[in-house]
Amino acid sequence: MEDILVNWLPYTFVFLMGLSMLIYAVLDGYDLGVGMLIDNATSHEKDRMIASVGPFWDANETWLILGVGLLLVAFPMAHGVILTNLYLPVAIMLFGLIFRGVAFDFRAKVPFQQKWRWNNKFFYGSLMTSLAQGYMLGSYIIGFEHSLSGIMFSCLIAVVLASAYCLIGACWLIMKCEDTLQEKAVKWARYHLINAVVGLAVISLATPLISDRIFEKWFSFPAMLWLAPIPILTGSLIVWLYVLLRKMPLPQDRYNWLPFVITVLIFVLSFCGLAYSFFPYIVPDQMTIVEAAAAPESLIVMLVGALIVLPVLLGYTALSYYVFRGKASDLRYD
Repeated sequence: MEDILVNWLPYTFVFLMGLSMLIYAVLDGYDLGVGMLIDNATSHEKDRMIASVGPFWDANETWLILGVGLLLVAFPMAHGVILTNLYLPVAIMLFGLIFRGVAFDFRAKVPFQQKWRWNNKFFYGSLMTSLAQGYMLGSYIIGFEHSLSGIMFSCLIAVVLASAYCLIGACWLIMKCEDTLQEKAVKWARYHLINAVVGLAVISLATPLISDRIFEKWFSFPAMLWLAPIPILTGSLIVWLYVLLRKMPLPQDRYNWLPFVITVLIFVLSFCGLAYSFFPYIVPDQMTIVEAAAAPESLIVMLVGALIVLPVLLGYTALSYYVFRGKASDLRYD
């Protein structure tokens, strides 16, 4: 029994942690994307864009807290290594999240002539957060290498992730907005789709060169057969999204939800590709999932709590999106 717990509990927790971070990347990704796109809109369009994320953005960040919390309690050794190496970008990310949270509330309370200042702060807070998360992802991929080439690679991933967030944010606006703003969102989605695809291609070429182990998993037979469906499906979805965006908006606003769904699937497949590449390591090429896990007795106690919290978060998230479904309306605080 003890051997079963030792073998399966760590993988259960890494699955729950990965699921939390994936949900966060999708949900907070689109509202960060909307925040970065806001700089290209008119004053009225800015209000409508923020109204489209208003009921959701604060709760979306709960998934980040859950993911980091699971890392801390279930994999304390890995938490120490990861957070030590990412101290500065984590601090920048937290500052950006606070910055945009304050801007979100203040912009609705200041006189109209001062609103532009808080719109700018919302934009810069979203940009800081996105770039910091992208830099952290790049640094994680290369095993926290602090050489010049490693820093340049992490900076590239920062730009690519920010563009990917803009893509999913634009697809969210296609679904939630109408008329001129929807047409603008289609153009933004086309532009950032190209940027994100180019960046994804560069990452895919560079990642196996960083680690011999990853190169072996990607290109050796029969291991490559497990990976093959991911790039094939991802490429197919990208082509489908590109063709769809060239035709949108469609008459009667048909299929306005489809670009967002396709982009979510691309995010999921990209995440699965990373998970496949790094498994069974939680710190790339340094520490395995089992080595970093807390004691089985502790994991059992924490699993009970996680299995209570996770359904509550999923239920609340589903309820909020159901209640505020449909097109965005004017944001009101009274």
